[in-house]
Order: sequence, then C-alpha cells, then structure tokens
Amino acid sequence: MTAAPPYVPGHGLLAGRTAVITAAAGAGIGGATARRFLEEGARVLISDAHARRLKESEAALAADFGADRVDALPCDVTDETQVQALLDTAVRLHGRLDAVVNNAGLGGTAALVDMTDDQWGRVLDVTLNGTFRCVRAALRHFKDFGGPGVIVNNASVVGWRAQAGQAHYAAAKAGVMALTRCAAIEAAAHDVRVNAVSPSLAMHPHLVKVTSAELLAELTEREAFGRYAEPWEIANVIVFLASGYSSYMTGETVSVSSQHA
Repeated sequence: MTAAPPYVPGHGLLAGRTAVITAAAGAGIGGATARRFLEEGARVLISDAHARRLKESEAALAADFGADRVDALPCDVTDETQVQALLDTAVRLHGRLDAVVNNAGLGGTAALVDMTDDQWGRVLDVTLNGTFRCVRAALRHFKDFGGPGVIVNNASVVGWRAQAGQAHYAAAKAGVMALTRCAAIEAAAHDVRVNAVSPSLAMHPHLVKVTSAELLAELTEREAFGRYAEPWEIANVIVFLASGYSSYMTGETVSVSSQHA
C-alpha cells in the first residue's frame, strides 16, 4: 500500500471565477472541492441539503479564505425551485457564474429482489434527476447570458462496473455519464463544456469511522495503490476540468481510479 501524496498547493487556476458546488458541506468530495476552488482563486457558493453542516462549512472556509469569497445557500436538488434559486443567488452575489459542480448524490445497499420502489426512486431522484436539474438550470443560464462556462458532474466507477447491492446507484451513475455526454453536445454551441469525474473509493475520517475494517480492507484491496483516495485527490481532477487546462475536453467521464472498467 502506498501513502497518500503531499497536498498540492494552489496555482491560481480558477482566479476570478465564480463557482456553485452542491453537496459541499462536510469532509467529503464536495467540501474538498470547495476548498480546492478557493485555493485556486475562485469565489464559491456552496450548497447542501443539511443546513447546519452547511453553515459550519461556510464559517470554516470563510475563516481561511475571507467571507467575501464564500457564501452558502441550502439546496435540495430534488426541488427545482431551490436549484434555480441557487444559481440565481450566485449571479446576484457575484455578477457572474463560471462553473457548476454537481456533487449531490445518494447511495445505499440493497439486493435487487428486496429493493423497494421508494429505495430505487429516492436514489435516482437525488443522484440522477438532481444532477439533471442542476445541469438544466446551468445550461439555461449560459444560453441566456453566454459562456464560457463549465459543468462538472460527479459519477462513479459503478456506472461502468457491476456490483451486488448497487443496482439503483449504478443505474443512477451510468445515467449521469450519459447525461454528461448528451449535455456536452448541446452545450458546445454556447461555449460551455460538460464533463464528469468517476471516483471509485474516496474516504474521509468520519466515513472511515463508520466503515467496518473488513469492508474497508476489501475495498482498498481492489485499488491499484492499495489505499482509498483522499477527497482532495478527486477535487484536483475537478479543478482540472473546471480550468483552462481542459479547454478541449467535453462529454468526457474521467476515471479517478484504476477501476475504469
């Protein structure tokens, strides 16, 4: 097993840009992405369905980067009105919108034969339909106000691979990949790029605590480096996709793992 690499410092890749990041409260990929965007010079509007955790995250980021660069607005991505209000708020606060990172998703484990309609529907409504609502709102904005713009969706390797107990989540993430490809074709005319990241196993300390040692060992054994990814390692790829370094990439799903098939 290899050790996690040193944290990569910011290089101003997103200087002057404004970004909306969903599901950004806490220590996961969304929170790491917000911090990385700020380190790269962006202003961020973070959102999450958990208002208390969102407020705490806003305060922590504001303390490190300045209150003028961080705002927060609770948002349930299953509610179209809240999604639209989120993007409108970013424009109202900063006069522009450059990037939208759709990180919201819901998992769970259930055998298909035992899975209820509610279990299936809830995972798809947050993970796939929620991403759709955010992509649609972003594309409407960029169509009306012009690009350039960037949308980055969070997919998963289970969108490519079969895994027992994950039929709903896998279907949702495969849908996110397909949505990304189709949206990219429509968005190109408006100078907007749409891509996705596809992580396998990204963990943070709180998640490690609630994961059994046996399961964690089994999951990390599948990884080429013999360890889970740090959330900021996924966030680094999101930064790349949001930056000018990926200017000719659109409709792509980038595997942040060795498990791309």
